[in-house]
Amino acid sequence: MIYFELFWSFLKIGLFSFGGGYAAIPLIQDIIVHENNWLTVAEFTDLITISQMTPGPISVNSATFVGLDVAGFWGAFFATLGNLMPSFVIVTFVAWLYLRYRTIDTLQNVLKVLQPAVIAMIAAAGVSLIITAFWGLDPILLANTSVSAVILFIFSLVLLIKYGIKPITVMLLAGVLNLLWSFIIQFF
Repeated sequence: MIYFELFWSFLKIGLFSFGGGYAAIPLIQDIIVHENNWLTVAEFTDLITISQMTPGPISVNSATFVGLDVAGFWGAFFATLGNLMPSFVIVTFVAWLYLRYRTIDTLQNVLKVLQPAVIAMIAAAGVSLIITAFWGLDPILLANTSVSAVILFIFSLVLLIKYGIKPITVMLLAGVLNLLWSFIIQFF
């Protein structure tokens, strides 16, 4: 039964996660954390971090990770299959439609209308991740703010935007800095 639940849950994620991985994060969180209670909010944040650090789409990595955590190898298999199936079917059909009707203005207008909604979904996912990183499960108060998380966030943002450093390098630097910070705090 758990295999079917994993397959069905990630089939829904694959079917309704328009706009790519970042736009799918709120839907993934709702299904994994709130609907099925497979992960806590803190574990979900770790999942997104791991999914971002590993090759492949966030939703596929999430499906594999959650499936493995909940039901082992076959759980990972069915969760990943459920996540990939809608994309395969939909992309094949949409590619056929687009190649056949790409000159129609209505199709171009529909694609333009979807862009703001996708951007809003990505922004909502970003805000949710920032809240979890800065405050965890604590109330959002200045006293509860993780100063080290804020400093690492600003440092990473500057490296990414101002200096154009590659994301993997920024993630490695942030990890090393966090380890150093933890080491310093432990001994002082």
